[in-house]
Amino acid sequence: MKSIKISIPSLIENITIIESFIDNAREKFHINDDIYGNIMISVTECVSNAIIHGNKENKKKSVRLELKFLEDQVKFIIEDEGEGYDYHHLNDPTAPENLEKSGGRGVFIMKHLCDEIQFEKEGSRIILTFYMN
Repeated sequence: MKSIKISIPSLIENITIIESFIDNAREKFHINDDIYGNIMISVTECVSNAIIHGNKENKKKSVRLELKFLEDQVKFIIEDEGEGYDYHHLNDPTAPENLEKSGGRGVFIMKHLCDEIQFEKEGSRIILTFYMN
C-alpha cells in the first residue's frame, strides 16, 4: 500500500493546494477520468468543510489529508482539529424545505460520489473510498 500525506493551514484559499495534490495523485497512480471528477469534488468539499466548520477557519489549526492507494481502491482520509458534529442527523438537502438554503449539501454530495464514506472521531475524521475498476 502506498500512502501520501499533506497538511494545510485552515485557510479556504489552500483548497488550490489540495487540487494540485489530487492532480499529482491522478498522474502518479493513473486514476482514470471516470472517478477523477468524483474524487476532486468529494475531497475538496470535505476539506472545505474541515476548514470552515471543523477548524472555524482558524489558520493556526491544520487539516490533514492522507491518500492511501490500495490495489483496487483509493482512500482519502481528511481530518481536522474540530470537535466533530452530528453526522447522523443532517438535513436532507433534497427536501423541499431545504432546496432554497445555501450550504448543507457537502456530505450529501460526498455520499453520492464515493463508493464508501466512514466517519470517525465524531466526524472530525472522514474516510472517502473510491473503487478503481
